[in-house]
Amino acid sequence: MRNVLLAAGAVLALAAGPAHATVVTDPTGDFLPTFIGPNDADLDVTSFAVGFDDVAMAFNFSATLAGNIDPSRAGLYVIGANTGTGTIRPFANIGAPNVIFNQAIVVQKTGAAFVGPNPLTATISGNSFSLVVPLSMLPSTGFAPERYGFNLWPRVALGNNNQISDFAPDNANIAAIPEPATWAVMILGFVAVGAALRRRHPWAAVPV
Repeated sequence: MRNVLLAAGAVLALAAGPAHATVVTDPTGDFLPTFIGPNDADLDVTSFAVGFDDVAMAFNFSATLAGNIDPSRAGLYVIGANTGTGTIRPFANIGAPNVIFNQAIVVQKTGAAFVGPNPLTATISGNSFSLVVPLSMLPSTGFAPERYGFNLWPRVALGNNNQISDFAPDNANIAAIPEPATWAVMILGFVAVGAALRRRHPWAAVPV
């Protein structure tokens, strides 16, 4: 019984923890062959993470680059979001036809960020940035928030596709992982059933 209680406590502790995130890693130096340059290290993604916090009702984004983010050099970061009706597939000519989006988040190297006309502030620290985007700025068009698809692409400027240096993930989207609380109840149910089975005996119960 003690082990059952410990297991239940561990599940509850996990459920009470922060939102988890999907993380993708990307090789260093894999600039797109179509990219016109310059091959600055802060335009080369090495990891990208996205999670959904269903308490704060907000998305948490973070990314690391191969070098420190330098606002004195040209460049910016675009996060494409597919909220359910992603029909924009503009990157087939540079080898990424499966990067799909219907909304975009723009992050400047200064930390200024925008979702459409809505301003936000990203945190820039060395070779990484992080950003919190309220769900209200990315309303669903069919998907549950934790199933939205995202892709990050640095650009040297907003213009032609040959200004895109990298994709993370390559030719695909990633989605946030649901809060542990959404499946913790199910696990607790299994724990309870297991405890009940352990208490049962193969012989008949003694009458009281």
